[in-house]
Amino acid sequence: MQTVLTTPSRLAKRAQYDETTIHAILDEALFCTVSYAINGQPMAIPTAFARQGNRLYIHGSVGSHFIRAIETGGRVCITVMLADGLVLAKSAFSHSVNYRSVVIFAQAEKVEDAAEKMQALALLTDHLIPGRWDDLRPTTQSELRKTTVLAFSLAEASAKTRTGGPNDEPEDIDLPTWAGIIPLQTVRLTPVAADSSLDVPIPQYLL
Repeated sequence: MQTVLTTPSRLAKRAQYDETTIHAILDEALFCTVSYAINGQPMAIPTAFARQGNRLYIHGSVGSHFIRAIETGGRVCITVMLADGLVLAKSAFSHSVNYRSVVIFAQAEKVEDAAEKMQALALLTDHLIPGRWDDLRPTTQSELRKTTVLAFSLAEASAKTRTGGPNDEPEDIDLPTWAGIIPLQTVRLTPVAADSSLDVPIPQYLL
């Protein structure tokens, strides 16, 4: 949704508000940063997350200072950024980055329903490692009580992206300096077994 908060003050043409774009970025990203303030002191915490429908979930220990600070419904700003490439121009001023990002303004809703809470934990686990939840021993009621799950609406969210090559100034085009893009990507490497799993085959979903 486009609001005063979700409208960029610069390069507003890069902003997008459709759910398809926003959801795709959130589904690819593994981590977000949750920013909030306590008595005027700004705080920002990176954490894992997962999306289902128009809601984003995070989790943490019931004793976490971060979780306790935001679970009562104070306003937060959640950001996600995927870097796709370094854009090298012929001047430092014109360098840029190809990226996809999402900014969300929301309030935390503490998930109290046990079934939704367990479903959210499964969603969080499988967002990081698809297929992992069903391979694990069941979560105990004690573990569930020690964990807080918070949900955030995506109603006030926007995406901002950049693609393409450098935008050199006309007077710089003929300079004998290399310009172009250095692509970036996050790659999952071969899993490394713990000592307790040296004799356990790596499951197919991890390969």
